[in-house]
Amino acid sequence: MIHAGLSTERLARLDRIMAAKYVETGHLPGILTQIYRRGEIVHTGMAGHIDLERSKPMREDAIFRIYSMSKPITAVALMMLLEQGLIGLDDDVATHIPSWKNLGVYSTGVASLVSGPQSFVTTPPIRPMKVIDLATHTSGLTYGWMHRTSVDAAYRGADISALTTEGGLDVLIERLASIPLEFSPGTRWNYSLSIDVLGYLVQKLSGMSFGEYLRTHLFEPLGMTDTAFWCPPEKRDRFSSCYQPAAGGGIKLQDDAGNSTYARPPNVESGGGGLVSTAHDYMRFCRMMLNKGTLEGVQILSPKTVALFSLNHLPNNQELADMAPPGSFSESGYSGVGFSIGCGVNIDVAKTRLPGTLGEFFWGGAASTAFWIDPKEDLAVVFMTQVIASDVRLTLRRDLRTLVYSAMTESFA
Repeated sequence: MIHAGLSTERLARLDRIMAAKYVETGHLPGILTQIYRRGEIVHTGMAGHIDLERSKPMREDAIFRIYSMSKPITAVALMMLLEQGLIGLDDDVATHIPSWKNLGVYSTGVASLVSGPQSFVTTPPIRPMKVIDLATHTSGLTYGWMHRTSVDAAYRGADISALTTEGGLDVLIERLASIPLEFSPGTRWNYSLSIDVLGYLVQKLSGMSFGEYLRTHLFEPLGMTDTAFWCPPEKRDRFSSCYQPAAGGGIKLQDDAGNSTYARPPNVESGGGGLVSTAHDYMRFCRMMLNKGTLEGVQILSPKTVALFSLNHLPNNQELADMAPPGSFSESGYSGVGFSIGCGVNIDVAKTRLPGTLGEFFWGGAASTAFWIDPKEDLAVVFMTQVIASDVRLTLRRDLRTLVYSAMTESFA
């Protein structure tokens, strides 16, 4: 049978292969795949469990930590304010964060618990940091957990974390003002706290807490009723436990749903990685973007603004492979991939070595979740699971993409 240009037999094959290769082998506790095409949900597939310790089977309304799949949501919130004339992608960041005006670029030195980043020698940036640099991870910021440079070591020393910094976004921004940039904005690509800074800008410009802005201007209008920065008690029975690879194979518990760090509001409302959501909710977000900014009569963005997400905003149309430093982290491959506004974008299908479409935009989360939106094929896919730092994270996304596109009987691109 063929439905919306997809073979139902091949979609069933997708479920069988993903379950056999990743759930039955113990790489993942469970999986949930949802596919939308031509105006309707055409497939929902499930396997395994949301909680192995309590033997809770996977369910369609399960709540997951989506980590970096929060980033495109934050990017949309920023673009909503851009449409109101409150900010521009080419604005100097220091226009909105004056304490960042004199941020230098790391040259030499080692941070210590005694002297801190003050011991660094810096040079002036080639140009000021722009808002687009934050949106594309070309800002010069980093993550403390990377353990790659003296600058990310300084983040750890200053307790700069996207989730746990005491005092929230205001304190996170204040502490970042005292630490140099890893590189001059626009010269390299480095995964970072950049999108968390966008969340701060949304908070500052809207006059609302970031979480309240998302709730009232995005989640409630779109009917995303289970998306938030924490999971309240009345929803805890649907909340997934999170796992991590175990020594010797298999997985072990990393964050117990019954006693989770997400059981209470966080210190930082992290636009870069703090949200929990369901496949249903995230698909509503994808549907809005696929439908050029409007869902069921509710307009979030204009079609022209949404079209920007299908473009590569890296300087000179470079790929991640051109700009990412050795040993850097990404939620995707590097070849053929550019960076849009808060997410990756396909700019050379052949180089990705995967089926796909120019202009499709996508990203994933640290617990191995993933999504992509393919406007030319009128397609959106959301994949949920919960294993952080999985060694099969990129492989399972490769297989998912291959199996979804192989189910097509008709193509528009």
